[in-house]
Amino acid sequence: MNVFNKKSETFLFDYLNNTAPTGFETPGQKIWLEYLKPYVDEWHLDNYGTAYGVINPGKDYRVVIEAHADEISWYVNYISDNGFIQVIRNGGSDHIIAPSMRVNIHTKKGIVKGVFGWPAIHTRRGKDENLSPTVENIFVDVGAKDKAEVIEMGIHVGCVITFVDELFELNNKWYCGRALDNRMGGFCIAEVARMLKEKKKKLPYSLYIVNAVQEEIGLRGAEMVANTIKPHVAIVTDVTHDTGTPLVNNKIHGDIKCGAGPTLTYAPSVHNKLLNHVIDVAEKSKISFQRSAASRTTGTDTDAFAYSNGGVPSVLISLPLRYMHTTVEMACKEDINGVIGLIYETLLSIKAGQSFKYF
Repeated sequence: MNVFNKKSETFLFDYLNNTAPTGFETPGQKIWLEYLKPYVDEWHLDNYGTAYGVINPGKDYRVVIEAHADEISWYVNYISDNGFIQVIRNGGSDHIIAPSMRVNIHTKKGIVKGVFGWPAIHTRRGKDENLSPTVENIFVDVGAKDKAEVIEMGIHVGCVITFVDELFELNNKWYCGRALDNRMGGFCIAEVARMLKEKKKKLPYSLYIVNAVQEEIGLRGAEMVANTIKPHVAIVTDVTHDTGTPLVNNKIHGDIKCGAGPTLTYAPSVHNKLLNHVIDVAEKSKISFQRSAASRTTGTDTDAFAYSNGGVPSVLISLPLRYMHTTVEMACKEDINGVIGLIYETLLSIKAGQSFKYF
């Protein structure tokens, strides 16, 4: 089943090739909203940049479908006298992959190109033979002779640094690139809105399509917007780990594989009655799905919605992803279709005023 079209794919590439680091999501939010606007009745933006559209506004019963808009990145933290830049994380950036990566440094003057340098293998001898990257020893080189030249370029402490890459198709079955976590989720919920509009589906409740900021540093955007919308139901989509690749321990991380469908998570923040409702929808709609378990928190915006406003029945529908927080994150087209289809069918099954209390 292919639920998205050529226009959708054009939007996907525009959206994924843009950068929207945590705390600086505005460029991505503009692209996302521009695509969403024809499919919603109204749209809003909160003070920190979370964007959302509303279908059928004004109803007493409010349902949210949500993804997060931000991607991991780096901050300029220190500029040495000889012009090299030390960094700190903005979100869960992986220092292991940094050496030899090309980067964009975002300044008021525009993008400044740079690279994460690394000592040549020939020079790593003796105690340095097995030198490994750490947050403390990785550095960015912008080709400057000294600190003054770096500053002349418009670079200062606090500038954000992102890796350079573009989304591409792999073997006609996959999308591969940077920031699929979780702009692929933003794509999925926008596609759900499009399908509802084009198929002329009338919902008996108000639907909020939410693209939240600042998930990567603690679910902060979801925390804020949950208190604004005060939903009765929250359906969150994010990514989860494909554990079928080498070097991943299935006994610890579970048995999830790309191509086998969306993943549904069991966790304290996931409402069991709502989860079973989604499972029933998947089975009736013949949408393949997988199961995972989280012992305390899901680590996604599900937790923020669930524990807001006295408790909001929340569920997590995840997209299996290979190589999370790298520049070669991989998602299977079939799974993306599954996430979109499952959210869409679940929305059609929810009734106005539906209670998810256990008894």
